[in-house]
Parts: sequence; structure tokens; C-alpha cells
Amino acid sequence: MTVTLAPTRIQDQLQEVIQHHAQGVDYLEIRLEQSESLRLGFRGTRFDAVDRGLSLAGGIRACYQGGWSFVTFNGLGELAARVQDAVAQAHLIAQERTELADITPVVDYVAAPLVSDPRTVPLAEKRELLNHYNNLLLHYDSRIQTTSVGYRERFGITYLATSTGTNLAQERLDVSGMFGVVARGTELVVRQGYESVHSRSDYNVLLGIEEQVLGAAQRAVRQLEAQPVKGGQYTVILDPYLAGVFIHEAFGHLSEADFVYENPRMQELLQLGRPVAIPDLNVVDDATLPGLPGSLVYDDEGVPGQRKYLIKDGVLTQRLHSRETAGKMGEPPTGNARALSATYAPIVRMTNTGIEPGTREPAEMMQDIDQGVYCVRMLGGQTNGELFTFAAAEGYMIRNGELAEPVSDVTLSGNVFQTLQDIEAVGKDTIYRNGGCGKAGQSPLPVSVGGPHVRMKNVVIGGR
Repeated sequence: MTVTLAPTRIQDQLQEVIQHHAQGVDYLEIRLEQSESLRLGFRGTRFDAVDRGLSLAGGIRACYQGGWSFVTFNGLGELAARVQDAVAQAHLIAQERTELADITPVVDYVAAPLVSDPRTVPLAEKRELLNHYNNLLLHYDSRIQTTSVGYRERFGITYLATSTGTNLAQERLDVSGMFGVVARGTELVVRQGYESVHSRSDYNVLLGIEEQVLGAAQRAVRQLEAQPVKGGQYTVILDPYLAGVFIHEAFGHLSEADFVYENPRMQELLQLGRPVAIPDLNVVDDATLPGLPGSLVYDDEGVPGQRKYLIKDGVLTQRLHSRETAGKMGEPPTGNARALSATYAPIVRMTNTGIEPGTREPAEMMQDIDQGVYCVRMLGGQTNGELFTFAAAEGYMIRNGELAEPVSDVTLSGNVFQTLQDIEAVGKDTIYRNGGCGKAGQSPLPVSVGGPHVRMKNVVIGGR
């Protein structure tokens, strides 16, 4: 057992309750979260949101003979009674053998690194900064119809106590700015642009970002002049942001072991050791990258965050696990049990998922394309098993190896396994962007997506 800092009084209290009730189940955990949050927002010229919240709430998971129960609570005064409820409910649904991968218990207190704490900045100063950026967007172009500009901060401490000896507390700070615009052109053409900024430690990340904020308006206005792309099959190049979203949505979710374990077809398609792409393709889920939304020291089961290769040299190598899925599939836990808050049960989720840099210069990847499409960022999309459809926020034709006219209504669709095989080149550049992921009613869970420019052949592009 590793001890780095003495447990707090709350950690001691939770552990006492665990020890008193753990004998009746195979596994018992209590997660408690204290948090304070602030949200500000403009919609057009109107300042329409000032929300401040304080919360103390948590959840209890109990497992007996494979039967799981989950009970929430709103204060320490009711904790003992709610634990009894969780234990009783686990007994009611017991039906098989409990299988949890073994882990080393930890006792730890993980402090958030604070460079500039947003809680020390006056509310009026935050509002004025947001108003400044909102006015920049509103006055960028007469075709900007409205804006949606927001600021969020949240500081929380999540405590975890388990019947296997883990006694853990982790601080987390998130500071975010969101900047969206809607532009309207002739013939009722409407386009959107979006930009966001995030930090896990520093309010100052929001200062002096006028050029980045205006990028949202510039992208929306550029698309007003674009003509719909002609549908067909193209060689495409994805920019780093869209490449990261693609690998997260189309492949990353397939790597979550709860999905694989419950789906015989996916077990067949996702056999470890199967070649799925060119040797230059490497896909990681990395919770250890510093300062990103999906980064963590421990997941919500107390498993250390790790760097995992989902695809290594074009070959499937690893899945993402909770302790339960790891135990059932006979594989090591990976630190991917995550919950939106302590009032949700942890499930298998990604952290920071991306494609590692390859060997090609992005400009070089375009040179031999007679006619293709350069796809930039993502506007929306959906996946259904191995099938995907994404809408790019911007598109440009590639003609004779060079960028040409902008095009709109660019949607990409296909089968993820075929598309992985159709990847022809992976760029040397890379970037990670913040995002939010949804699964099983838990949204938006902080994650980030990343990658370099990626070239794919035979991609089905749909236009208007």
C-alpha cells in the first residue's frame, strides 16, 4: 500500500462506515464529492446566466455474487442508512460469481495544481471579460446573427473508500470558455462556428485569446460562401481535430470493454493481435498527459491512470477496462472506470484518446491528390456499432495537389474497420483538443481528442 499524504477527516469517516458494513458483500465502495461551481453566459446581446452552486453528494456501490446495486446520498448524516440499502439491494439481485480484477489498494490525497485560481477573480471581472469576447463576435461581420458565449469553472474534491483498502481523495479544477456564433447569408443559408478554451489549473488561459475567439466567427462566415460538395468517393485529409474526433467516436468507443464483452460480433472483430491498419497507425488512450480534460492520477475505482496502446503498429493490442470487465475478460485493469460525478456509477470510459504522430509532412500528403477533400473540425455526427457518419465544420476541395475552393455540407460515412484499412498516411504533426463525451446518460464527461493530419482513400462524402 502506498501512502503519500495523511487521509483527511472525511476519508477516515468513510473508511469507518466501509469497515462496519463490508462483511455482508463481496465488494463495497463509497464515493463522496464536494464541489463549487460557477457558470456565466451571453446569448446574443443578452447576459442570461449567472449560476453558482455548492454540492455535497455521493454514491454507494455494493456487489454480492455478481449483483450490483447503486444508491446515492446527499449528506453524511444519511450515509450509514444508505449503505445498508445498497447492501440489501445487492443481495436481492445476486445471481452469479463476482469477478473483479485485483488491484493494489492506495491511500492518497491528490491536490490540484493551481497556477491562477479562478475563485480569487471577482465575478464582475469575469463578466466583463466574457462581454468583451461576446462583442468581438457580434461585431465581426454584419452576417453574424447571434452568439452563445459561456464561462464555467468547477472545483471539486472526490473521496473514494473501498472494502479492499483504497482510501483516496482527488482534487480537480476545470476552467472553460465556450464561444459559438450563428451566421446567416443569402437564401437562408445558416452556418455555425465554435471555439473553446480549457485549463485544469489556470484562469489566465482565458486572457488575451481574441484571435482564437474570432476563429469561430471566421469559420462561420467563410462557410457562407461555400458551395455544397458533390457527393461521391474521395481521397480525404482530416485535420488533427477531426482525426481525433474520428478515432474517439468511431473506434475508441468500440475499445470500451463493456461494449465488447456484451457483443459477440465485436469480440470477433476486435480480437487482440488482429492487424487493422497500416504499420504507421498507432492509437493511444493516455490518462497521463499533463493538464488535459481526460487526465487523471486515479480513475473512479482507484486504479492508476495509464497510457494504453489500442492500436500499435497497425495491430489491435489493448482494450479499455473497469475492474469488472477486466476480471471477466481476464485482462489487466486499465484505469478507465469513470463517472460524471459521485452520484453516477463508474463505467468504462475513455480519457485522452488520439492518433500518435506518423512520418509524413502534412503538405506532402496532399501533393499527389488530383481531386479530394480537406475536412476541418467536426460539426456533429453519430456512430452505430462499426458504422459512422460525421459532418465536418469546414471543407475545401483538393485539386492537383493544392487546396482549392471551400465546400459545405461535407458529411463522411463508412465502416470503421474498412476506413482504418483505407488510411494511407499519418502526419508528423499533432494536437489535442478538449471535448465532452456522452455514454449511458453521463454527459459531458471531460475528455480530449487528438492526432495529426490523416489521409484516407475511398471515403464516401455526401453533399446537399
